[in-house]
Amino acid sequence: MFPSITFDRIAAKTPGDRTLFENLTLTIGPERVGLVGRNGSGKSTLLKLIARQGEPASGSITINGRVGELAQRWPDDTVTLAQALGVADGLARLARLERGEGSEEDMAEADWTLEHRIAETLAKVDLPERDLTRSLRGFSGGERTRIAVARLWLESPDILLLDEPTNNLDAPGRAAILALMDEWRGAAFVASHDRDLLEHVDRIVELTPIGVTVFGGGWSAFAEAREARRAAAVDALDKAETDLRRVKDQVQLQREMKARKDAAGKAGRFAAGQSKMLLDFKQDRAEASQGAANRLADRQLSQANEALDEAKAKFEVLIPLNIVTPSVNLPSQKLVLQFEDVTARAGDRFLFGPLSFKVTGPERIHIAGHNGAGKSTLLRLIAGEREPASGTIRRLDGRIAMLDQHSDTLDESRTLLENMRAANPELDDNAAYAGLARFAFRNKKAHQVVATLSGGERLRASMSIMLASATPPQLLLLDEPTNHLDIDSIEVIEQALIAYDGALIVVSHDPVFVQTIGCAREIRL
Repeated sequence: MFPSITFDRIAAKTPGDRTLFENLTLTIGPERVGLVGRNGSGKSTLLKLIARQGEPASGSITINGRVGELAQRWPDDTVTLAQALGVADGLARLARLERGEGSEEDMAEADWTLEHRIAETLAKVDLPERDLTRSLRGFSGGERTRIAVARLWLESPDILLLDEPTNNLDAPGRAAILALMDEWRGAAFVASHDRDLLEHVDRIVELTPIGVTVFGGGWSAFAEAREARRAAAVDALDKAETDLRRVKDQVQLQREMKARKDAAGKAGRFAAGQSKMLLDFKQDRAEASQGAANRLADRQLSQANEALDEAKAKFEVLIPLNIVTPSVNLPSQKLVLQFEDVTARAGDRFLFGPLSFKVTGPERIHIAGHNGAGKSTLLRLIAGEREPASGTIRRLDGRIAMLDQHSDTLDESRTLLENMRAANPELDDNAAYAGLARFAFRNKKAHQVVATLSGGERLRASMSIMLASATPPQLLLLDEPTNHLDIDSIEVIEQALIAYDGALIVVSHDPVFVQTIGCAREIRL
């Protein structure tokens, strides 16, 4: 039987009873399916339901085959490589048999190809064969991910679940995940904001507050279909607004005509010499007719308003935020940064160098290198937060700012407006509101407390506050800014950075992000 997952009218809710998604009906066979949606839309919840780590609010899930998940953490660093690969028991069984101490059960369960398969699999994920009794303490984050991928190859489950598998991965780690996706012959379900990874899937399921949608193809096909849906949402909103204005105008015109008719009727009430009984009958009939007309008008207005609310809901879900980035006025020939024979160390460990380069005007540079190469250290050297082991650094003191997914410069307990005023005391209320509005924090949103913001909103808020300064940064340092952000948030940040006219130095493992914001140079550590 082919591996498969069948969802029959599935719904999921938060512990607080908020609906995440509902009426998901879908069958997944031996294919690769991507799962996308804004943070909090229920992607991880859906994967947990497949892994039997919870029950849906309604509906049912039928699973044919063994389910395997990519291990993203282990109990502690003392776990050995053999344990992390899930082969410790199998190796111990072979060892007992080789010593002549094995039982009949050992003989029946022995996998005599195990050692060969381990060596072959470690080579496949670009990890040299090594001591399997070594603890994970000596492995980098990227190497640990490749170990987790190797375990999946060794276990060969029928159904593969991946939850944001490329977060924080260097190039070799990403390559191992992409190879896993490309070569997997069972069913694979991957929740990800990584657009490069999503190009490798056969279908994409999108979870939104207005429903669940399934698209055929990878990211490019999804993005094309999404643009068509956005255009339709704009047209639908325009039509709903036009229809509401038309209905209001018609109702107003009918009421004005009725008022004029009533006034004329009152003036000539007794002019024709009609009896009071007949006149009262005519008035009652007119009032009944007007009551029916009023009810019809109210129904038309209600329907037009409901259509407008529905169109607005779809528009707000589908249409990206509009960002207006102010100019930082960086001259094209101005020296922004210069490194001369700079070296860096972390304790006794040498990181990189001697490194020499300079940044002139609004250049955009990508810092590349494997995990642990010193990329974040390089950004701290540029920002003046660390001193080099040797060499000299010239920089735009006071005109450099760091931007990452943590947004540590924001006060969690304060509102956005309070943070804006604290960072830029020279601004009056109007200027502070305007600075936030440029980054789509308008009206009541300016009074949101930072602790309630999503990761994408925090990043956007940090940019709005930095760029509202009387002396805004002319060099932005970006340290993995897109980690843990949903695709919508990433695209909004990209829009802001494309419009930014200062210099950028970027550390990111997201190739689509790096390309989109226009990094033309690369420095590899």
